Amino acid sequence: MAQYDVVIIGGGPGGYNAATRAGQLGLKTAIIEGRGKLGGTCLNVGCMPSKALLHASEMYEAANGGEFAKLGIEVKPKLNLVQMMAQKAESVEALTKGVEFIMKKNKVEYIRGWGRIDGPGKVVVKAEDGSETTLETKNIVIATGSEPTPLPGVTIDNNRIVDSTGALSLPEVPKSLVVIGAGVIGLELGSVWKRLGAEVTVVEFLDRILPGTDTEVATAFQKILAKQGFKFKLGSKVTGAEASAKGVKLSVEPVAGGAAETIEADYVLVAIGRRPYTQGLGLESVGIVPDKRGVIANDHYKTTAPGVWVIGDVTSGPMLAHKAEDEAVACIELIAGKAGHVNYDIIPGVIYTKPEVATVGKTEEDLKAAGVAYKVGKFPFLANSRAKINHETDGFVKVLADAKTDRILGAHAVGPNVGDMIAEFCVAMEFGGSSEDVARTCHPHPTRSEALRQAAMGVEGWTMQA
Repeated sequence: MAQYDVVIIGGGPGGYNAATRAGQLGLKTAIIEGRGKLGGTCLNVGCMPSKALLHASEMYEAANGGEFAKLGIEVKPKLNLVQMMAQKAESVEALTKGVEFIMKKNKVEYIRGWGRIDGPGKVVVKAEDGSETTLETKNIVIATGSEPTPLPGVTIDNNRIVDSTGALSLPEVPKSLVVIGAGVIGLELGSVWKRLGAEVTVVEFLDRILPGTDTEVATAFQKILAKQGFKFKLGSKVTGAEASAKGVKLSVEPVAGGAAETIEADYVLVAIGRRPYTQGLGLESVGIVPDKRGVIANDHYKTTAPGVWVIGDVTSGPMLAHKAEDEAVACIELIAGKAGHVNYDIIPGVIYTKPEVATVGKTEEDLKAAGVAYKVGKFPFLANSRAKINHETDGFVKVLADAKTDRILGAHAVGPNVGDMIAEFCVAMEFGGSSEDVARTCHPHPTRSEALRQAAMGVEGWTMQA
């Protein structure tokens, strides 16, 4: 029976980063993945393929929608959806092979199959051919991730009614697409198909998009999407769906009460969130009981079972790949006797639409609810030289700082490339930085990053470019 220091169940961003760190620290490590490919949801059917399609669809829209013509570039693009999907698959395949290389480099044993806990210190791996192998280990790390949350009354067939995975591989551009859920996944994938020619309607239970995001940012972003052609039905609930060979009929009712209506579409995307994946994991063999949502509780990544740890989407906190990666490092360092730690107040979130939305730290609503006195600095991309010259002036940057200490408490933005730029505020906040620290740091000109500096200047009222 094989003996290990650490066995990791799940090969996504949490799992493979945990394996990498364990290998670096000299722990004998195995990683188990049943998909046949490492990378998890993020790499295979989530973050990465969606970004491939977002980028490709942006290029197509720029060529097809007048942006190229405005720049003096005259073309007549033709959409080759088969090739667009092929380049997506090629990129994903290259990334999965890259993760396998990292495992080999760090002497991590990659075991293909579905893992389940079989009592303290034991993990059984069921291979594709049905054979089973038992591993003995000092530590088990659960990193099994999450899966799309189903919607009662709506059966996902990944034909006409699709989840996020199905929406990445539609065989045609829909004439009409209904997205159920105005969260990150729904708006990103809705953007892909909108740019390629679909009419997109978003149905959301709440009376706003992007729940949990700073309200001012979400409101501005909704207006931008509406200008792009998105239609929104907020405060609405889907009570049923009837799929046929040609399309879907949805029954939709106002949450507050009122007459139901039927919406017809070629395809429907169900994107109401994700839930932890614990199916067949053998948790009962070590006495672990998930909560009603399926979440496995942790105390510094330790479960209630000795020697069993948990990270990523399957435990509490935001379901983000980079959060799982940070937890992976902290968890393994604790196993190795080091001081692993994650600052959950500084985990950024990004929506990779055009323009992007990026956020870190507290929202205005958070600070008001907590009774914290704060100051606000804002700067519009309309006044940013680089954004203006590039015809990408939608959006703004907002900085929230403590009214007494000037310490940055949160930063929120909608605009070009803000997903990359938000890291500046993450670093500043990690070091306890103030808005003045950012405001007095020289930024290159002309760049979009100057908008961050100008917003920080605005906290004390000395914005200089607007």
